[in-house]
Amino acid sequence: MQSWTGFKTNLQMDWLLINAVQFSAWAVFSLLLAEVLRDIYHALCHQVVWLAKWHNKHHAAYRRDLSIVSPKIYQESQLYHDIVESILLVVILTVVALLIHQWGLWIGVAYALTFLYGASVRYFFGKVETDFNHLPGSLEVIPSVWLVNRAYHWRHHFDDVNAYYSGVFPLVDKILGTGLSLKGKTVALTGASGSLGQALTTELLKHNAKVLALTTNPDKFATQAGVTVLAWELGNESQLRDKLEKVDILIINHGINVYGDRTSQAINSSYEVNTFSALRLIDVFMSTVTGPQDKATKEIWVNTSEAEVSPALSPLYELSKRTLGDIITLKRLEGNCIIRKLILGPFKSQLNPYGVMSASQVASAIIFFAKRDFRNIIVAINPLTYLLFPIKETSTWLYYRIFSKSA
Repeated sequence: MQSWTGFKTNLQMDWLLINAVQFSAWAVFSLLLAEVLRDIYHALCHQVVWLAKWHNKHHAAYRRDLSIVSPKIYQESQLYHDIVESILLVVILTVVALLIHQWGLWIGVAYALTFLYGASVRYFFGKVETDFNHLPGSLEVIPSVWLVNRAYHWRHHFDDVNAYYSGVFPLVDKILGTGLSLKGKTVALTGASGSLGQALTTELLKHNAKVLALTTNPDKFATQAGVTVLAWELGNESQLRDKLEKVDILIINHGINVYGDRTSQAINSSYEVNTFSALRLIDVFMSTVTGPQDKATKEIWVNTSEAEVSPALSPLYELSKRTLGDIITLKRLEGNCIIRKLILGPFKSQLNPYGVMSASQVASAIIFFAKRDFRNIIVAINPLTYLLFPIKETSTWLYYRIFSKSA
């Protein structure tokens, strides 16, 4: 009898535990669903004309520093956007909870009701109280990659209203490709006369960006709409500062490959071109991140290549690129602006005539992932790169974070 009672008690405990886990899982799902529905509605507000008329009240309520234009306009924005959005969210989540019959889903309904309550208080009582993403003032940190922060959401208001739709989790932006807008951006590109440089130029123009082609071979460029050619010399990177001040994105793509050469001259040339000139350009560009919104819009993309984690059959190319990659990881800790790494496998170019991929394929993939806000963009045919690079990058980042400090 005692053993049966104990068995029955254990069974009841297991049942309670299973139900608690199930409830928690559905509750978490309901919260994620609520945010996804909000973001989908937000995106629709910029595509459907009659919804846009209401939603534009929200955009009209804020100045460029996210301060309120006026209490009246802010109050109207609560009625035409926040209250409408909240009511729709409550209704949809309630229908889902009633259809699926899971108690955890009612957590999402309660979550949506908090939005409706806050918007109602702000409208009916004239209370001016914005959420964290709309707090006024300068932007002190770069846009986050995991959660939407002020800098991330600021771009939706004043960079491109048809991008950056997400409110808390940037999942919808990653799916839609609206995590980065290139429209109207000025993009400076080194190595512009090379195979990848030309392919990137073509892709950037397709996405309505303006290209500043930085090249040591300006004669190779034909006149092209949307492209400004600027000659530069290795070692004179500081002379580019005035031009880079007006640049939104700097793509560092130049390099050399001495293959099997291991002479002192080859060592010096490899590090000077592949590592040190890139780092000087980064420092010059970072010195231009001074405005109150520069942290939100300025970016650096660096082609460190697959050589960070894989052999390139060229020791000095591997060493110089690996050094560049490690220092980029170190510089990311400063948080001055977004820095994206381009970890690229072998593609056909002057540096590698035996590459498997085409430069146009690689360029198209880079833009695809950048628009989904990937900070480490891997384009490779070697499956090990997708496994080894995240491990290497995470461990290196952690080591540098523990054992280095800001100036």
